[in-house]
Amino acid sequence: MQREQVRSDRRRTILIVVCSIVVGLAIIAYPAIKLIQDSRTKNQALTDFGVAAGSASCDPVTNDEGGGTQDHRPDGEKIAYAVSPPSSGPHYAVWAPFDKKFYSMSDRPPVENLVHNLEHGYTILWYKDTLPQDQIDQIEKISKSKLPDTSVGKFIAAPFKQDEGKGWPDGKNIAFAHWSAPDSAQKSFGHRQFCGSVSGDALKQFMEKYPAADAQEPNGG
Repeated sequence: MQREQVRSDRRRTILIVVCSIVVGLAIIAYPAIKLIQDSRTKNQALTDFGVAAGSASCDPVTNDEGGGTQDHRPDGEKIAYAVSPPSSGPHYAVWAPFDKKFYSMSDRPPVENLVHNLEHGYTILWYKDTLPQDQIDQIEKISKSKLPDTSVGKFIAAPFKQDEGKGWPDGKNIAFAHWSAPDSAQKSFGHRQFCGSVSGDALKQFMEKYPAADAQEPNGG
């Protein structure tokens, strides 16, 4: 009985050691694999992700009358934007970090911070927070891919809850937004385009049409 107990203890010890090694290797391997995947994604074209623009069920771009430049509101004040998602308007004094390009619902800053980024030439890809995870994964890859040179890296993908603004058009799950510089008549416009499906191709066309330099304060921040 003692010998059997010793063998049983030895087997249990070996099993614990093996399991610990497997778990340890998994902990080490996961970030390494993700790092490799991210490195590959950086070299991929924006158009490699999602469907072609012609298959994304995108509406024509809307031109919303812009306003709110330098209209900074106190943090915490809820701003009722005229359009949903917002493409211009009053915002908080602090912008979202310039080096972060993808947000989930768990870490996304308030909408009012992100609108400040629009003022500085950003294009924001808003996606419904109810979007299936596989499509959200595609959007995250888009945020890490090779963006158009005219964007100078000024891009953010962020979720949008339907109770944060007016309802979107039926069947539309994605919205691009950009805030252009004043024209010759000193009028500025916010631009939005709704799409039904994730499309890096459609996003590329939108970002090339509205480059980062076409902004209220492209060099601000």
